[in-house]
Formats: sequence, C-alpha cells, structure tokens
Amino acid sequence: MRLALVIAGGGLGSALRYLVGSVVASHAGSGFPWGTFAINVAGSFLIGIIATLADEPGSVGPSARVFLVVGVLGGFTTFSAFSLETVRLLEDGQVTRALVYIGGSAGLAIFAAALGVWSARASF
Repeated sequence: MRLALVIAGGGLGSALRYLVGSVVASHAGSGFPWGTFAINVAGSFLIGIIATLADEPGSVGPSARVFLVVGVLGGFTTFSAFSLETVRLLEDGQVTRALVYIGGSAGLAIFAAALGVWSARASF
C-alpha cells in the first residue's frame, strides 16, 4: 500500500514540478535556472511543514506522510536537475553563476525548511 502511495504521489509531484518550472521559466527567462531554484526552495519549505506536522500525533498520519513527503515532494523537488544544471553552468564557464546557484539553492532551501518547521510549530 505504501508503495502505491509513493507512486501516486511521485506522479503528482513530477507533474507539479513540470508545471511550476514551466511557469517560472516563462516569466523569469532562461539565463538562470529559476524554475528549479524556486521548486527546491518551495519543496524544502513544504517538507519542513509536513514532516513537523507528521511528528505531532493526530496531525499527519503515516500514510499521508509517505504520500506527501516521499511521493509528492520526492517527485517535486529537483536536486538531480540542480546538479546537472550546475555542471552545465560550469561547463559554460559561468563559475560565478554556478556558485551563486549552489549557495543560493542550498542556503535558501535550508532556510525554507527551517521556516516550514517554525510555521508548523507556530500553529500549535
């Protein structure tokens, strides 16, 4: 049953990643991978909220946690794409952009996860 939840959630998360990435890229342009950047930050924020709520009895059950965290957010976040895009920036000689992308993605994603944890805890 849990595998089915992961598969369903992963499909949904991947579809959301495609849609959000396309919308962000169409608005922000192609000079920087803003779509992946936004998805990683948003996914980190959401995982902070959902995982924290899952720690509270009665908030998010184990099946919902598997569906949302492993499935949806596993399909939604794009650190594999982040890695490839970083390599491509480096290959293109855009070292400064690559470093900004690495630092910004990691720093803001961690901050967003902490903000998600704080937001979830503030609701109790």
